[in-house]
Amino acid sequence: MDKTNNESEKGKHLPIQIPDADLMQLANKIVTTIEKGKQQLAVSINHTIKTTYWNVGRHIVEFEQDGNARATYGVSLLTRLANILRAKVGRGYSRPNLNNMRKFYLLFPICQTSDKSPFVICQTSDKLTWSHICELITIDDSLEREFYLNESIAEGWSVETLHRQKESGLFMRLALNKDKQGVIELAHKGQQIQTVEDVVKDTYTLEFLGIDDIKQYKECELEQRLIDNMQKFLLELGKGFAFVGRQYSLTINNVHYYVDLVFYHRILKCFVLLDIKRGAVKHKDIGQMNMYMGYFAKEENVDGDNPPIGIVMGHYKDELMVEYATYGMDSNLFVSKYELFLPNKEELRKLVMDVLNDKNEK
Repeated sequence: MDKTNNESEKGKHLPIQIPDADLMQLANKIVTTIEKGKQQLAVSINHTIKTTYWNVGRHIVEFEQDGNARATYGVSLLTRLANILRAKVGRGYSRPNLNNMRKFYLLFPICQTSDKSPFVICQTSDKLTWSHICELITIDDSLEREFYLNESIAEGWSVETLHRQKESGLFMRLALNKDKQGVIELAHKGQQIQTVEDVVKDTYTLEFLGIDDIKQYKECELEQRLIDNMQKFLLELGKGFAFVGRQYSLTINNVHYYVDLVFYHRILKCFVLLDIKRGAVKHKDIGQMNMYMGYFAKEENVDGDNPPIGIVMGHYKDELMVEYATYGMDSNLFVSKYELFLPNKEELRKLVMDVLNDKNEK
């Protein structure tokens, strides 16, 4: 056999080189499939955990209701039951956990039976984990609980975010500016952003900055801490805010001015200008903000943008001065307060209950 034939035979056995681009495309498809499988598994596990715990709660409540005497067992029942379950199925079924499962069943009784599974499925979104449920069942008021449930689902709140919003009394702070029907709609539908007034709070809670209310601090320090905690600050501002810039420069007749913080509201399609004052808001601060708003309306807005919103935020607010200082001004200009501590939720709740009970109506 000649040399040419030998080389031809050898060539037949050489491995075919797969182009890197083709191999990468295959790898990406496999990664996508794996990630999708992980997500489906997580949803399935979450669903199974909640269904199981809801049914455990159902068994406990049905046992308690099987005769008046059993309803009085209370803590004794759960303590003894927890000891037995720990021996049979291990950890995870302590008395506090069993109590949470019991409350879960009692507070979320509306359920449906799946056609694909004999288990009873509680109608809570797959976006909510058992940890979310444990936060929600600590809320006794049904309207307040419904609000946090709806917002957690709609906004994809983490457990940490849900806890922070509860502790800051978000529902009650939003409800204070509404009438009875408005409070009920807030609970049923969550926070709806339709007008300028819907995006501005009378009081902002900035406890996450970690500044002592007694401490002497400068405005630049307050601003820097807001920047450092921008994710939490955006959460406090509410839905739809996107951060644009800090110390946003504008020049008028060769004089430079700076807006402390500038945001864009993606729902209302407008700039939101924020100036922060360490102490009380003064009338000159309001006039300055009005000028900023005029500049943005004329120089920064593009086609499709709505008039800007201006917020002057101070630690104190003189309502009468604000009324006079804003007389005849743009209705999109607001003066708000900020607090460096969490509000008294019981006082807020009492005020909201007064609205719901129509205390002021004759």
